[in-house]
Amino acid sequence: MREFKYNKILLLCIVIGLAAALTIVWQRHKIEESSTIIEMVMEYEDVVELAQLEGVPTDHVMQRMKEAGITSLAVYETTLEKLNKSGKVAVLSGAQLMQQYYTGMQGDVVWRNLIETGRIQAEDVYVVGRDPQVFAEVKEDLIERLSPERVTVLDSQRQILAVKANYEKVVKWNLGLPSDEMRYVSGQGFYIVARPSNYTKVEKENVEGVFDRLSGIENVSALIFVGDEALGYPDLLPLTLEKVKGKQLTLGLIEHPLQLQFFKQEGLVPMAIANDYKAARVYVIPKDEQPKLKSAEAVQRWIVTDQERNIRINLLRKYDKAEPGKTLLETNLEYVANVRDGLIASGFSIGKAGVFHPYFPNIFLLVAITVGAVAAGVLFLSLVRPFPVGYQYALFLLLSLVFAFPLLKGSGNAVRQAVALCSAVIFPVLAMTWQLDRWRKMSIEGRGSLMGIIKDGIGGLIITVMLSMVGGMYVAAVLGDVRFFLEMEIFRGVKVTFVAPLLLITIIYLARYNLFENEVEDEKDIWSQVVKLLNYPLYIKTLLIAALVAVGAWVFIGRSGHTAGVPVLDIELKMRAFLERAMYARPRGKEFMIGHPAFFLAVMALYRKWPRVVHYAMIVVATIAQGSLVETFAHLRTPVLMSFVRGIDGMVAGIGVGIVAVLAVQVLCYLSVVLGRRPVKNE
Repeated sequence: MREFKYNKILLLCIVIGLAAALTIVWQRHKIEESSTIIEMVMEYEDVVELAQLEGVPTDHVMQRMKEAGITSLAVYETTLEKLNKSGKVAVLSGAQLMQQYYTGMQGDVVWRNLIETGRIQAEDVYVVGRDPQVFAEVKEDLIERLSPERVTVLDSQRQILAVKANYEKVVKWNLGLPSDEMRYVSGQGFYIVARPSNYTKVEKENVEGVFDRLSGIENVSALIFVGDEALGYPDLLPLTLEKVKGKQLTLGLIEHPLQLQFFKQEGLVPMAIANDYKAARVYVIPKDEQPKLKSAEAVQRWIVTDQERNIRINLLRKYDKAEPGKTLLETNLEYVANVRDGLIASGFSIGKAGVFHPYFPNIFLLVAITVGAVAAGVLFLSLVRPFPVGYQYALFLLLSLVFAFPLLKGSGNAVRQAVALCSAVIFPVLAMTWQLDRWRKMSIEGRGSLMGIIKDGIGGLIITVMLSMVGGMYVAAVLGDVRFFLEMEIFRGVKVTFVAPLLLITIIYLARYNLFENEVEDEKDIWSQVVKLLNYPLYIKTLLIAALVAVGAWVFIGRSGHTAGVPVLDIELKMRAFLERAMYARPRGKEFMIGHPAFFLAVMALYRKWPRVVHYAMIVVATIAQGSLVETFAHLRTPVLMSFVRGIDGMVAGIGVGIVAVLAVQVLCYLSVVLGRRPVKNE
């Protein structure tokens, strides 16, 4: 039997890398724990509409929402359509005014005079003000959005503007942030989340105009841009940044519906970086999805979202349908209050959004982790096919220098990604390799009892999970900086981490076992076994098995990441919801439902001397769980403590399911004997 030796120097380097990783992980944990304030936001227009639907004063709804937990109201730029509906201005088309005149329905002397003197044009738009300040702001906004040549004051006393624009289009254009709404919101005791949009061919006056509106308003907490560009893009971002810093505003990053990074807004990320990372991730339940969710489901969604994805601004939409036995206002107040209570019970507090300290790990700690990852890679190669120790050290030193040099120069983002990918792939394989080598060295005679299988399965799985966790710590540490917390940067290579460990453990397995012999091991190398596998006769049952494997691979790979489109069964969604409520961190199904039970069955296959191919299959499936466990730490937006607990929860649940799987197989074995389907000697 070929012997594989574990190089102690390489192991020592891995341990040193682990110590460095744990140092960074602890620092990261403290930073994550210091940012636990959630800003509960609702749109100002939603609150006003709710008051109108219920027929109660807006002030009353405002105070009730504040008591329920809303801390801030989002104020959008106004439009002529909104102002017209609210009665703050009247918006008329020239064609409409002329129709009124020629049909004898226009009795206003001023308008008749304007028409008769030819100052009314059918293709123009006319705005009539009521409040002088609102009228002044509308005039200012229209001039900035259009040009001074296209906006004319027809009658300053009557506050009439003539605007050369298409009526259907101009009434829907964003104008500017309404001062009256922002003052009202601030006066009601809320923070204001301002939502400006960029200008076409933006100029300095445009940017300054936005912040002039904000300058006289207290309690502006955050800025969340509307549209595909940040205010000031492309050339005036420095000016916007200067104004943002001056008001000490938090920039909002709206999470993408696919839950991967956020809506792309040109110029936003560079601005957030230059703002010393004073930015917060924003989540809003999609408008077409919320009506399908019951209030309790939506509440749970918010709690899980804030816990798992570093969301710090919750933009809540109102429900448009009342629950049975409640008014619409009561339905929404209860919804908001339940979100607040659920977050507080989960350890969050409510207020102005918390932000992350601009943390970056110490370079020398990153170098130690990099060296540890290189040591793990060289160790893996030596466990595939042993080669002289001197060559191991030479390869180790060469690769360490190549990877450490960019880090020491102050760059090395690509190196950090490579180290994370290497750790996510290699460490699960090393954990399973250690287990295989342990089994090869031990005597399995007399270990086939049911209790022996369960006992060794539990012990072996715990150790294997702990070894895989080393890789998780490496990943969590080497990419553990504020850019990854905010998902400005993400781990590259998720698909690889799901596939590569399965290929590598296959190589490891073939280097240790003869896949086609059950009792006798020979010295056939890996390639000869691959050739024999390729020459293996094809049967219908073989094709069916291959088809099942292909379907399983499609689901397995397709479920990774965020863009696969592989459907999730309704029963699985319900199970996820149950686990989210029952456990601190919902374990991954591929771990506790598939991989960990397969580990128990691998023990059973080995101890009961089942066909070697069955043992191999269980080892590959068990490796899925180990790879998934390490890949969990690649979700850097998730607090590292939650990722760790998720892995432990998955192991505990997997032990339970694994025991059930062993018992179920044992029952089937007994039934096959009783029914005469298999000779008793094979049991």
